[in-house]
Amino acid sequence: MEWKKSIPWKKSIPWKKSIPWKKSIPWKKSIPRKAEAQLTDWRLRKSGKALLVNGARQVGKTYILRKFGEEQFENTVYVNLETNLAAASYFAGDISPKKILQYLEVAAGEAIRPGKTLLFLDEIQACERALTALKYFSEEAPEYHVVAAGSLLGVAIHRERYSFPVGKVESLVLYPLDFEEYLWARGKHKLAEAIRNAYESMEALPEGLHLAATELYREYLLVGGMPASVNAFMANDSFLDAALVQNDILDNYIADMAKYATNADSAKIRACYQSIPAQLAKENKKFQYKIVQKGGSAAIFGASIEWLNFAGIVLKCQRIAQAYEPISVYADLSAFKLYMGDTGLLVTKAGISGQTILSGEGNLFMGAVTENYVAQQLAAKGYPLYYWESANAAELDFVLQKENQIIAIEVKKGEHVRSRSLSVFRDAYQPAYAIRLSLKNFGEKDGLKSVPLYAAFCI
Repeated sequence: MEWKKSIPWKKSIPWKKSIPWKKSIPWKKSIPRKAEAQLTDWRLRKSGKALLVNGARQVGKTYILRKFGEEQFENTVYVNLETNLAAASYFAGDISPKKILQYLEVAAGEAIRPGKTLLFLDEIQACERALTALKYFSEEAPEYHVVAAGSLLGVAIHRERYSFPVGKVESLVLYPLDFEEYLWARGKHKLAEAIRNAYESMEALPEGLHLAATELYREYLLVGGMPASVNAFMANDSFLDAALVQNDILDNYIADMAKYATNADSAKIRACYQSIPAQLAKENKKFQYKIVQKGGSAAIFGASIEWLNFAGIVLKCQRIAQAYEPISVYADLSAFKLYMGDTGLLVTKAGISGQTILSGEGNLFMGAVTENYVAQQLAAKGYPLYYWESANAAELDFVLQKENQIIAIEVKKGEHVRSRSLSVFRDAYQPAYAIRLSLKNFGEKDGLKSVPLYAAFCI
């Protein structure tokens, strides 16, 4: 077997032609992803454990890991276990590190050396035996640097046949670009820094910067944070090009539902997925099974919701009735909201016009879009998502726990910020502080921080 034929990287995945990274988005120099620091930390710590990078399809897992290998190792041996069936079939036999390394060295025509080579197993969900093999690298060959990436890991793996290497791998979840990373992509590093400084001091940004950041925030709502969508937009400053990419991604999600689920389950997963814009359009955004199907229930659709959540297609925000530390123990597992994993995908899926987003004109669905954006920023920071609802119908959009502090977050789509729910929550639980996200500039009064929506990534 000749490696270059079995995995023709330059031909079968023509990044340079179909996605002109080097011209439209100079990733290698000016657009670092935050996850790059975590990759470097993993390399320097030399824990001996393989690194498993999970995330929804097309969030940039393959690219960031190939870039990591190029910049921090002498060579990278790349194996796509979905397209290279010959390599995948090898894992059906002896999966000891010694045997695997011998095979891959011959197949690749390259030496795999401890500390010098990055071994990258891509699309690992297509070969669960390869996932199991990561355990033995940790136990028998910890001197090697092994990374694996996969989508749909929580739903594609038949765990009854093979064991997941619990405690033998480190995990990293990659999300779409958050708004700060989007600012970096747009060359607005100084603006991102100014936003962070204003958040720390709670002093208003100069009006010109505030307006510029608000305009870029609205732009981000349309483009979203999927790397291919950002790239397509920046290539020609075209929102239509970004939308074409987003439609492709949405179609790929549907295809995955058919590929990684039975026909019966696939139909239920699609029904839940298709209902998300309608769920968010309601005044009460709690997920309701009856909207998916008349007579629908958790017994019928509960597994479908978990499929979407494990796939990274949606973000699940759990209800809490009480807001004490630790808030996770007060989660009501029967009540939740579902947001799309990327706001740009929600906008395209819902069909809201770009003019409505960019102009900031009044639109009822903009409240849902704004909440989805905040959920995306918080999830990218690693926060579990919770919202609070009281018996007397007061509701707070998000409640976070930072160490031992409870933080209340209210989301407003515009500059109108009057509401009762935040006051009710503060009176009941006395959080460390409260944040009101809106289009208003920075400010603080009586423990309530006014934070512009564009600064959600600072929380």
